[in-house]
Amino acid sequence: MSKILFNITNGTNNPTKSSLGFMLARTAVEEGHEVQVFLNADAVSLIRKPVLENLVGLGTGSLKEHFKVLLKAKVPIYVSAMSCEIRGVTDDDLENTNSIKVLPKMLLSLSLDADRTFVY
Repeated sequence: MSKILFNITNGTNNPTKSSLGFMLARTAVEEGHEVQVFLNADAVSLIRKPVLENLVGLGTGSLKEHFKVLLKAKVPIYVSAMSCEIRGVTDDDLENTNSIKVLPKMLLSLSLDADRTFVY
């Protein structure tokens, strides 16, 4: 099995693409791969409860359903601290999401450590 990083940069501005990243991360988990997710730029807004519960991509399904699978599998969700600060995503938004605020250098480290990286 592979170690796969999903780097998601799209948020509510592109619900289909952002949901697709989570759908494929979910698929990788269900197939037994080691998965990590990194949210940066507009994607940090996806971690907010109203967005998590309501975003649906065209043909890519419900963000909530994909996210539940990742939570159950204890997939680490790395969230750009800088993107959160700029976009007003708070520590309260991250509660119960298995999310960890990190600096951009963590994305580099995770990318170099992964067998494959997918960007959405």
